Amino acid sequence: MARRYDPHRRTRIIDAALSVIAADGIAGLSHRTVAAEADVPLGSTTYHFGSLDELLVAALRRCNENFVRTLRESEALAAGGEAEGAARAAGPAGAAGPAGAAGSAGLADELTRLLGQWFAGERGAIELEYELYLAALRRPALRPVAAEWTEEAVELLSRRTDPGTARALVALMDGVCLQVLLAGGTFDAAYTREMLARIVAGGG
Repeated sequence: MARRYDPHRRTRIIDAALSVIAADGIAGLSHRTVAAEADVPLGSTTYHFGSLDELLVAALRRCNENFVRTLRESEALAAGGEAEGAARAAGPAGAAGPAGAAGSAGLADELTRLLGQWFAGERGAIELEYELYLAALRRPALRPVAAEWTEEAVELLSRRTDPGTARALVALMDGVCLQVLLAGGTFDAAYTREMLARIVAGGG
């Protein structure tokens, strides 16, 4: 019998892996559990992903796309980037003026809004993303993929500020997310905005 053409099978396997991890953690992940969740033959999972690490890499890369896509699609960040570029082109005096200060405040405001929007979503999805992210501590194969999120976020924020400040902003956002998730607290928008604004002002 000819094999049924299924161009989206790889994607469905990744989706199934995310579902398994969300329900049972990484400890519950196996080719067999993923095959059952995706309703595909066991051989399909091993065909597309020769090891669990390969599957985890694909799952983590999928999760990485979520927040980075949010940054990329932010009209405020894109529009602000043009204003920041004009201020830097005007020289130190222009960057330090009211337009530069407003741009700095706007960046902190927009990043706080995006984080708040992220935390307003499903908590389980956020926990899933960070479980995969932190799995890189024990699985070296995941480390380059975990770093991809940081590097792309830094690249996007560098359109609004210098690369060093952009990296500090990403580190703060990462830390805020971990604190909220690990402590079981709620996202404090006012505190986050203040800390982000301090970093932006210090990098100006």
